[in-house]
Amino acid sequence: MDQFTINLLFVGASFALYIGIAIWARAGSTSEFYAAGRGVHPVTNGMATAADWMSAASFISMAGLIAFTGYDNSSFLMGWTGGYVLLALLLAPYLRKFGKFTVSEFIGDRFYSQTARIVAVVCLIVASTTYVIGQMTGVGVAFGRFLEVSNTSGLLIGACVVFAYAVFGGMKGVTYTQVAQYCVLITAYTIPAIFISLQLTGTPIPALGLFGEHAASGEPLLAKLDALVAELGFNEYTAHHADTFNMVLFTLSLMIGTAGLPHVIMRFFTVPRVADARWSAGWTLVFIALLYLTAPAVGAMARLNITEMMWPNGASGEPVSAEMIEGEQRYDWMATWQKTGLLNWEDKNGDGKIAYFNDKDAETVAKMEAAGWGSENELTKFNRDILVLANPEIANLPSWVIGLVAAGGLAAALSTAAGLLLAISSAVSHDLIKGAINPQISERGELLSARIAMAVAIAVATYLGLNPPGFAAQTVALAFGLAAASIFPALMMGIFSTRINNTGAVAGMLAGLIVTLLYIFLHKGWFFVPGTNSFTDADPLLGTVKSTSFGAIGAAINFGVAYVVSGMTKETPAEIKALVESVRVPRGAGAAQDH
Repeated sequence: MDQFTINLLFVGASFALYIGIAIWARAGSTSEFYAAGRGVHPVTNGMATAADWMSAASFISMAGLIAFTGYDNSSFLMGWTGGYVLLALLLAPYLRKFGKFTVSEFIGDRFYSQTARIVAVVCLIVASTTYVIGQMTGVGVAFGRFLEVSNTSGLLIGACVVFAYAVFGGMKGVTYTQVAQYCVLITAYTIPAIFISLQLTGTPIPALGLFGEHAASGEPLLAKLDALVAELGFNEYTAHHADTFNMVLFTLSLMIGTAGLPHVIMRFFTVPRVADARWSAGWTLVFIALLYLTAPAVGAMARLNITEMMWPNGASGEPVSAEMIEGEQRYDWMATWQKTGLLNWEDKNGDGKIAYFNDKDAETVAKMEAAGWGSENELTKFNRDILVLANPEIANLPSWVIGLVAAGGLAAALSTAAGLLLAISSAVSHDLIKGAINPQISERGELLSARIAMAVAIAVATYLGLNPPGFAAQTVALAFGLAAASIFPALMMGIFSTRINNTGAVAGMLAGLIVTLLYIFLHKGWFFVPGTNSFTDADPLLGTVKSTSFGAIGAAINFGVAYVVSGMTKETPAEIKALVESVRVPRGAGAAQDH
């Protein structure tokens, strides 16, 4: 059986499972559509939240960014996991106790303002739409390779699948679909990692193999990798080379952006009790850890495999020949990925060799010229988003593993896309239409408007996914910055401060969103249109602060503006202060007694 047929079997079987679950768990009421009837078990919710969270950025893109940068991109791991700790401790239980369906509804009621609710809807849609672009990028990459179709066709197929199980199933259908998707994606991620760890280190646990010995040389694996990439002019893998201030800001943006993501917060509205919200967050961290402890090993081992394939006899020997790439079976993956347009090489000096090195480093260029390999890097393109999907082929693993990874990559992208689209549709139907435009709308009408809003959101997300502003994980990081600058401060101030009034909250959200959005557009292009940017992340507007790191500054602006404006306007009403206090105090708690 050929590889294409195997891929079709794995992907087709997984899609049939997702759609079957959606039909079985079809939402029949707004409570089931928005919050799964508030009857989801904490362990089930934790698994669904992990799938909702571990998007194309985590599954497809993160290991690739770590592989080609090393330690400096570990901030993705620290920021994303640290954000769940904030969410579990500071937001999830209080928002569940408040008892609303959506984040925007909480903000509207807490800040006793229809305007605040509408502004929250705008913030949610902007952040979620940016996030969906990254997911659709991952869908196009995965389908483009494994189903051997164009990127456009891949996006359209993925959009149809999401439409089938998200529009009809709502939160109830999405919850149980995401449980299945988590099982698929975690299996697809760990099995190849175990195989590769055994090949390189003899250790079946990738996280331990990362710090073990390289079986072929007897050296520590990371020391072997450091020496190899340094010889080719690249930064040492385990060393810190990036700007520390920007790295701290980026990590902070990811952390508070995680805690402010509406589609993740919505998952904590689905459990029966407040205590279950805490347990859900704890279980989510456990399920996320299974992938996040493996990702650094996947990145390092893949980088070592790729580099050794390009230099079969080490960096002091000869680079791989074009004849080997075209004729040897272990290089077949390169020709396959070249067809997608995401990988390419060129024998620029006509010597029959494909020399891979850092041609931006003068010392390395001089060394390569002296050896006769030319002055230019001849591995001209290696899209970071293909690394995890190509990993089983690079390591020459069995065909069924490649098919499993295809299903896993698509599960990761589609599960998060469904959660995001559900957040967008609920914001439009429940917060905008029912909350502001037509409060008398029937439950049936609201459910219909939610499904129409989701269909429109899918169409917009698919269109934007054709021209993403960066790799999947980089695009997602922009969304986290927007959530950090707009939604997270409003939630924190809404729960923990009675000083912030409606005017302050609205001013803060608008200031944080607008300033952060302008900074992103200045660096990534207006509305992400290529060529319309005034700055780049290599040469940013403010010192060393990249567009992906600005969310933390936007959050500080949000907090500052909210407090200043609240201090200059009317005080928060007494009944709202009492409401805030009641949300924070456990039910039945009495006053402290002096004994």
